[in-house]
Amino acid sequence: LSSTIGTGNIIGVGTAIAMGGPGSVFWMWMTGIFGIATKYAETLIGVKYRVKSENGTMIGGAMYALDRGLNAKWAGILFSSLAALCAFGIGCTVQANAVVANITTNFSVSPVIVAVVLSVIVALVIIGGIQSITKVSEKLVPFMAAFYVLGCLVILIMNRDVLGQAIGVIVSSAFTTKAVGGGFVGSTVATACRYGFARGLFSNESGMGSAPLVASAAQTRNPKKQALVSMTGTFWDTVVICLMTGLVLVSSIIKHPSIDGLSGNGSELTSLAFGMIPYIGVPILVVGLITFAFSTILGWYYYGERCAVYLFGEKVIMLYKILWVIGIFVGSLVELNLIWDLADLLNGLMAIPNIVAVLLLSNVIAAETKKYSGTHINDKDETEIPVLKNANKGVL
Repeated sequence: LSSTIGTGNIIGVGTAIAMGGPGSVFWMWMTGIFGIATKYAETLIGVKYRVKSENGTMIGGAMYALDRGLNAKWAGILFSSLAALCAFGIGCTVQANAVVANITTNFSVSPVIVAVVLSVIVALVIIGGIQSITKVSEKLVPFMAAFYVLGCLVILIMNRDVLGQAIGVIVSSAFTTKAVGGGFVGSTVATACRYGFARGLFSNESGMGSAPLVASAAQTRNPKKQALVSMTGTFWDTVVICLMTGLVLVSSIIKHPSIDGLSGNGSELTSLAFGMIPYIGVPILVVGLITFAFSTILGWYYYGERCAVYLFGEKVIMLYKILWVIGIFVGSLVELNLIWDLADLLNGLMAIPNIVAVLLLSNVIAAETKKYSGTHINDKDETEIPVLKNANKGVL
């Protein structure tokens, strides 16, 4: 959840509504429903084909499913290359940009100062490696999720008089090209689908192959168990949190139609919508966004690092850390829409080899699922994990 729950759950939803209309929330929600199965499948093969380094560290992900499962090392190299680059979009620059934009919108603070502070904090955490990232995330994630969900519930209770109308607008806008009123301009079904699917993928990462990178580090030897755990992340991320954000934004715009006309992008729309809620709106948004973005920055750093290590070995870790911090600073100060478009492109490219692996290994997924379908699993039936010599030296 640390890397999955991020600015896509807040700014991403706002961007989808600003660009694709309220109907995009419906299509985003649909990506969550179908994404649960995708997350299960990709995690299962990522864990099944993982290896163990000589020091006992578990290493896996889509590149190992492609390499060991399909005997296509070139595809594993392609996935790792795309993922290492994609991390700078979805997990680095977009998150940093959203934090800086939100803080500077609500408070009189220089963007450069916020960018410097954020870069320094991230640098201090990632220097400590996976142990440091884990310690921060395990304390941050429960707080941030509970705080944001409870805050959204309070706002929805305050907007309860238009909640039914908001749900109706979201559903009807997903299938119509007519303007829906209440402050919303018309958008085509294709546009709603495009931004709903794009922001849904950005939010839950299902099909991208990112989740298996961290799931493979788990100590369990049962692929199905870990896949079941991983797929719950998509449920909470998109089916619950993104839907709640969408309802908050749409209901707030219905109550205050001027918001839609004043907003120029998703970040502004979100800030204006939450800002219409007296006393609690802005604090919920600011705290939620900062904590979501920070946890995603840490989680995606780990994803990118693992892919870079697969390619070049552990000698590249320090360079990747330096580039990551630079990406945080630069991403904090550039134009928002450009970053989102670049992130969408990289997300799609990263997903292609992973989806191919899921399709070609579907028989393995079915067999593993049936193999572990009992309520009790015997240890001797669990997958043996091979030890790979020089696993951390890279394939290139």
